[in-house]
Amino acid sequence: MGAGRAHAAEPHAGPAPAPAMPRHWPRPIFVPRHAPKCWQRNPGSFIVGAPDQPDSDTLGVNAPMSRAQEPSRRTVLAVAVAAAVTGTAAPAAAAHPATGTGDPGRAQARPIDYHAWTTYREWRCGTAQGARAVPGRRPGVVIGAPAGRTDYRDPHTGTTATWEYATWTSPVHRLSVPATEVVASWNAHTPDGTWLQVELHGTYSDGTETPWYVLGRWAAGDQDIKRTSVDDQSDGRSTIWTDTFAIDDASTGLRLASYRLRLTLYRRPGTRLTPIVWRLGAMGSDIPDRFTVPPSAPGLAQELAVPRYSQEIHKGQYPEYDNGGEAWCSPTSSQMIIEYWGGRLTPEQLSWVDPGYADPQVCHAARFTYDHQYEGCGNWPFNAAYAATFEGLQGVVTRLASLTDLETLIAAGIPAITSQSFLKGELTGAGYGTSGHLMTVIGFTAEGDVIANDPASPSNEAVRRVYKRREWENIWLRTKRYNASGKVVSGTGGVCYLYFPAHPTPHQRKALAAVGVH
Repeated sequence: MGAGRAHAAEPHAGPAPAPAMPRHWPRPIFVPRHAPKCWQRNPGSFIVGAPDQPDSDTLGVNAPMSRAQEPSRRTVLAVAVAAAVTGTAAPAAAAHPATGTGDPGRAQARPIDYHAWTTYREWRCGTAQGARAVPGRRPGVVIGAPAGRTDYRDPHTGTTATWEYATWTSPVHRLSVPATEVVASWNAHTPDGTWLQVELHGTYSDGTETPWYVLGRWAAGDQDIKRTSVDDQSDGRSTIWTDTFAIDDASTGLRLASYRLRLTLYRRPGTRLTPIVWRLGAMGSDIPDRFTVPPSAPGLAQELAVPRYSQEIHKGQYPEYDNGGEAWCSPTSSQMIIEYWGGRLTPEQLSWVDPGYADPQVCHAARFTYDHQYEGCGNWPFNAAYAATFEGLQGVVTRLASLTDLETLIAAGIPAITSQSFLKGELTGAGYGTSGHLMTVIGFTAEGDVIANDPASPSNEAVRRVYKRREWENIWLRTKRYNASGKVVSGTGGVCYLYFPAHPTPHQRKALAAVGVH
């Protein structure tokens, strides 16, 4: 990763970021499950982000040499999986029945708090300055009458421009799991001439408060601002690492007890343009680490017809976006799932891509998930937000507790993009090792083995792989492992992206609720 840099000049709407700290990567996070009414305190729904390319302990897949000596998100990411992973799996269709208002036993089995604002009633529960909630089949929040104007200097172009803005601030959400980490995520439409910023303000378990932290400055395109995370934010007790809030020293017992999120919506002055945000959420977790997880019993034999794309055929293409195709496992996986759900790019949208390149939509996905500060395509919220730019899709990043959870999703026709790290000899048939890689789980064999579309393949035809259940389960769910040098490093702890319809079927809603996504 690139070293920490001076953060961008803060727009006048909202507090400035906290003082600088060098970049490193904490472990990812979890989140609650039921979207509560604004007058309730119980958990809601969830979203997140996920790692991308391998780094310095990779065998067979290498990170850019310019970053090889710096700690990467994939190396320092110390994630955790839910404490109670069952030893045997129920059949997928009945593995985790949906619970309308929350099953206490299931809540205890998932020490994760995910909460999201998605309904008209929930948007109306927030505090607005110039923003307003809009009803409809997909409710959201938009600019009404702007609250004011502000200048923003884009740190990646050096250009300063004036923008009208409006803000929406969520009610306080008290975490059911006092958290060591929190990740926010959003689904939105930003027409040309608009963009948005997401911030978090929290209260620690000792009653003191965090500053307002910037969690992302985002637009679907890159012609108005360069989409970016913001480095160098810390109050000496917590730090923002690209898209992740993390307690600096969890051993002290300090945790984040509650938070609220703030949206700032921007548009060019004098226009009637507006972003619309349909989903805003965050997940928090405090999960113990483990080198191994209990094995699960197979519960499903099914395979989904997901398109196959190789990142490897894009090596050397558009190196300005995370060193080109060899680092594009995240956007390549995203594009597979987007197209599975029917998302398509037009020739006009792809006209910027060299016509000599195969699968130009993969190049497009890399460009439009790219984080100009992180210098990579693996910003978790940015990938989820990219998926949601396709009509009728939602994007969520979360963690799952077991292969049973994945079986539940596959049984409902929902594939998942998973993050895992392993040595070359730990995953039979992979042919490489990695300290962080995304692949797409599309099904299970009759023996329970995992069928994956693995973008780290030499061709599109070679993308479909079958991996041994026990090996794959452990490399995905563990939170600690040994790298090629024998050093203890982090595992990915069940991280996955879920992309699914904006209006799921009853079966899909039940499966999503079973894994904590509402």
